[in-house]
Amino acid sequence: QVQLVESGGGLVQAGDSLRLSCTDSKRSVRGYAMGWFRQAPGKERDFVAALSWSGNSRYYADSLEGRFTISFDNAKNTLYLQMNTLQPEDTAVYFCAAKGGTAVLSSTPKIPDEYDYWGQGTQVTVST
Repeated sequence: QVQLVESGGGLVQAGDSLRLSCTDSKRSVRGYAMGWFRQAPGKERDFVAALSWSGNSRYYADSLEGRFTISFDNAKNTLYLQMNTLQPEDTAVYFCAAKGGTAVLSSTPKIPDEYDYWGQGTQVTVST
């Protein structure tokens, strides 16, 4: 059972940067498709970024590409989301997710329902 834990959230000012981390301390998540999603109060959980099982392909929400970068450190078994030039509209709870199995060999999921495992979320608040 994959157990993901996010960290790195916090309160920042507009224009600042943050790096979120997501890891499973007990088992490797190499070979899993991994994703970041965010959910603002009263809104649906939205796709932010995803990394293919191989780590070779990255996908971003159109509005976020260029500011956000997803990456994975094999040695640390940790998924990252580097967020630059943060804006108040980026305020949300950020979740990481993982999906294993043969389905990820052909497609990297970008919809919440397609992921099997989730972290508890980390709050990011951007003030003006």
